[in-house]
Amino acid sequence: MSKERTDIHKVTETAPYRDMTLGNQVYGGGGAREFLTGEWRTETPVMDWEKCTHCLLCAPMCPDSCIPVENGKRLDFDYDHCKGCGICVNMCAFHAISMKEGL
Repeated sequence: MSKERTDIHKVTETAPYRDMTLGNQVYGGGGAREFLTGEWRTETPVMDWEKCTHCLLCAPMCPDSCIPVENGKRLDFDYDHCKGCGICVNMCAFHAISMKEGL
């Protein structure tokens, strides 16, 4: 099989069947930055900034690194990559994160 045929960037919803990998195997990272996986979400984490103390306990627990931190402060979620797992909600001792359906 040629490298060109297994290029994950060519496997999209509009790709012809001839460009698909054998058995639909994935040869690249599905969680990579170039893949906007946020559309997989059914629930979305939402911040209550008045409750957030920037303790940063949530950031390292996000399996998709969707909680950016800059200069010791957490920023808003990276919704392009967040899959809505809710781990951040469980980690927040200050109840500053809640899950909302859709969004």
